[in-house]
Amino acid sequence: MEKQIIECVPNFSEGRDMNVINQITNEIKAVKGVKLLDVDPGEATNRTVVTFVGAPDDVVEAAFRSVGKAAQLIDMRRHHGAHPRMGATDVLPLIPVAGITLEECAALARKLAQRLASELNIPCYCYEAAAFTPERKNLAVCREGEYEALVEKLTTPGKQPDYLPEAFSADEMKDTEGKPSPLAESICKTGCTAVGARDFLIAVNYNLNTTSTRRANAIAFDVREKGRPIREGHPITGKIIRDINGNPLMKPGTLKCTKAIGWYIDEYGIAQVSMNMTNLNVTPLHKAFDEVCRCAQNRGIRVTGTEIVGLIPKKTLIDAGKYFLQKQNRSTGIPEADIINIAIKSMGLDDLKPFNPREKVIEYMLDDDASAGKQKLVDLTVKGFAEETSRESPAPGGGTIAAYMGALGAALGAMVANLSSHKAGWDDRCPEFSAWADKGQALMADLLHLVDEDTEAFNRIMAAFGMPKKTDEDKAARTAAIQQATLYAAQVPLRTMQASLRVFDLCRAMAEEGNPNSVSDAGVGAFAARAAVLGAGLNVKINAGSLQDRAVADKLIAQANELIAQANAAEQEIVKIVEQKL
Repeated sequence: MEKQIIECVPNFSEGRDMNVINQITNEIKAVKGVKLLDVDPGEATNRTVVTFVGAPDDVVEAAFRSVGKAAQLIDMRRHHGAHPRMGATDVLPLIPVAGITLEECAALARKLAQRLASELNIPCYCYEAAAFTPERKNLAVCREGEYEALVEKLTTPGKQPDYLPEAFSADEMKDTEGKPSPLAESICKTGCTAVGARDFLIAVNYNLNTTSTRRANAIAFDVREKGRPIREGHPITGKIIRDINGNPLMKPGTLKCTKAIGWYIDEYGIAQVSMNMTNLNVTPLHKAFDEVCRCAQNRGIRVTGTEIVGLIPKKTLIDAGKYFLQKQNRSTGIPEADIINIAIKSMGLDDLKPFNPREKVIEYMLDDDASAGKQKLVDLTVKGFAEETSRESPAPGGGTIAAYMGALGAALGAMVANLSSHKAGWDDRCPEFSAWADKGQALMADLLHLVDEDTEAFNRIMAAFGMPKKTDEDKAARTAAIQQATLYAAQVPLRTMQASLRVFDLCRAMAEEGNPNSVSDAGVGAFAARAAVLGAGLNVKINAGSLQDRAVADKLIAQANELIAQANAAEQEIVKIVEQKL
């Protein structure tokens, strides 16, 4: 299952005092599982934009703590700045990055807003995807009148925030000149916060082989959703046509959910089309790149590369890499790193400077952070893995090796699919084999994950045995922990068996339909898959034998035996196909 990751980009109404800003961001950094990506203070706006990512629950907790610290340190009654604002924490959007939908982020945002109101006494509006009414999807509607309209908005039905402190009284808010109640004084100090959910926004610049800002702007107007004004006669110098209200009539551009302008960059000596992409589900990066290339070519200009500003979700590059592979009629069932490299080269992401996915892709940054100081088995060399297995420590052991055998079986199946997709004369079958290769890559990824998870399961058992046993309570807790860890240690190899059994479908298809020159590889893949199922089955049984709940143990063993029978039958079938073709 894909790991869930969300991004949060709160805007705090303090951009000048780094002591205050650091105290707020320290609250974020203190939450385990959250990575602070960027802190961008602005003196003129007196506002700081902070970006952090992590698992949903961790990000929500970090957001809550940072808002609480901002409420302590920032007094909106004395705040002045160039940017519109209505609270110490002005806006607090949650943004889906991986494994989670915008709707799920909206639900999290509403719960967070409710918690901020009930626990911190901060009135909250819900905006964009979290809005309860269509009008409040627009942040400007929620922030109308800014902080100076605070009392009016809190005391006027229809303008009040979606969530208010439990003890809130409109009458108390109307009397803030004399001796305001503690709650009214607290609200006047913090103002209101807009909590919402929105799609991930990518800022991207397309490099052009021209120095002309006017040409770059023309391309930007061709593609951006807003388009360009409709003119009488000459498309550039003609009089702008307006509607009855005096607003210019616009000819829309070709890319939905994009904003773009052209500019010249002294540092690079080139013009660029600078674009904000607000909904990657509607207009993905690769589609925008191709369209900018097309419009540039129509004007005698070439796009030489692409510059990503900030960070991007991994899916953006994976989707792009697969798109360009499909245009080449090539298989997409190749390793993730290869797909991303295709995306980098296809869009010229390394045109101006080196593009390192470990520094630009959110998921990789989080993985690197989480695994710092802890090497995974799957990151070892083949020789290192064998040596680590051979040492006197009991882990990695048979369950881990079984998972790796299954991964090798899937890898061989994917290899045959990729060779078949690229076989001369079989071009029309490329989509068919590419789909099989995709399945092989997914199976291989699942089984590689189980390589480390099997060792982790063993470590849990050892940790449970190491618990104290001085008192009866200690002994009971230790016994329960051992049983729970042992059950998990039986369930993990069962998952390895289930995943490895699916490898047979891939190897069977490749033995029957794949490149005949590689039929023996499909057979070896089947042998590896059988070894994985039978080997993991032994680990299910040995751990199930230590379970006190015999009904659960018997069920696990019965499942393992059924999977072993299926694996034996599948292997024999595939070997027969292979032998007939040799």
